Amino acid sequence: MNMEQDSADFARFPAIRVEQPLGEFYAVAIPARTLLKVCYTDRLRAVIDGDSYRLDGSQRDIDHKRIKEIGRYIGTSEVAFPNSVILAANYAMADGLSVSDSSKKWRVEMESEESGCCQLIIPSSEPLAPIIDGQHRLFGFTEAAERRLGMPILCSVFLDLPRPYQAYLFATINSTQKPVDRSQTYELFGYNIDEEPPEFWSPEKLAVFLSRKLNTDPSSPLYRRILVAAENDFAITRAEAKADNRWMISTATVVDGITRLISTSPKRDADELRTGRENKRSKLGSSTHVDRSPLRSIYLETRDKVLLGAVSNFFKAVLKAYGTELGINSYLTKTVGMQALFDTLRALSPLALNDMDFSEDWFLERLMPIAAIDFSHEAFQQASGQGRTQIRRVLFFLLKLEQNLTDVQTEEVEKIIDQARRTL
Repeated sequence: MNMEQDSADFARFPAIRVEQPLGEFYAVAIPARTLLKVCYTDRLRAVIDGDSYRLDGSQRDIDHKRIKEIGRYIGTSEVAFPNSVILAANYAMADGLSVSDSSKKWRVEMESEESGCCQLIIPSSEPLAPIIDGQHRLFGFTEAAERRLGMPILCSVFLDLPRPYQAYLFATINSTQKPVDRSQTYELFGYNIDEEPPEFWSPEKLAVFLSRKLNTDPSSPLYRRILVAAENDFAITRAEAKADNRWMISTATVVDGITRLISTSPKRDADELRTGRENKRSKLGSSTHVDRSPLRSIYLETRDKVLLGAVSNFFKAVLKAYGTELGINSYLTKTVGMQALFDTLRALSPLALNDMDFSEDWFLERLMPIAAIDFSHEAFQQASGQGRTQIRRVLFFLLKLEQNLTDVQTEEVEKIIDQARRTL
């Protein structure tokens, strides 16, 4: 089992030090039985903090059905887990704070600096290692036969990794995998906003920050209308919204919409900002990549209040132009409608930027034609992708925004407008 144990320490394991840009970690095989004693998982939780909120924890809720399925797999004769479970040692389960007692902290003793070979020492069986990734694999052993608990599990162990980086690592690993809710991933990308100057924020990080502002500012047109992926004591849930007949939109929809205003390749921007220690977003303007997003200059110049004002005033104008309360049945308040509205804001933004005017009045003057359409009409009942395109075409047609429609498409749009015209 490649494990040594003495009276002073709970367990010791051979390990290899791995150095990467984020920091060093240790590759080590630890029996499942040991891991179940010393590891734990956080649930993502949002806590109100002034006019915004902060997040505690960095894990998804446990899927018990999945754990049972993994438990059955562990009992087979061909079980293998080649991917590592990622741990962040030296954080107490009770309060999530860093362990201050050095006698309890996980540590390493180097055997060879050249090769990176060492011994990982776990002083006690106290659970001091939150799981960043791999919780279902590990907890699947709770459903397995006792004989499988001695099976070694490959682990990547970070020592004293700050909690914001734990969340960032989790989000990075899972942002391209379907099982993780994208709203939650965006929340995690914004975890350490308070610990990083705004000029270093990536487009998605800024978008997360602005979505929080829009959700927590009572004067915002989207106040308490953005679904927060984390558990929280202040934001309304989807079930509560439905019971209250209140429309809501996801964090992912808002973040995507804002991000597309300032970046055509947010991942490339984020990678470039992380390439060096002093890379600020203003440096992205000298990149060889041409970015034609309409409000790119505002992002590069760190005029975040202008961007927030543009989004806020646009949606205030939408609500005012419509003239009556947008109901839960309106397709404008559904994901496809909100996406189409953000498409409209994206199309209007170059004009507003040229006029140097992002006021509510500027948007209202241009948005008044939407009042003529009943967006709850069944004519807008389409599959999600088609629905967004259909609503966008109608909006663009009404607002006389440039769009290359074929004669057939123009005829279809005019037919929808005739069908859904409101009686005012």
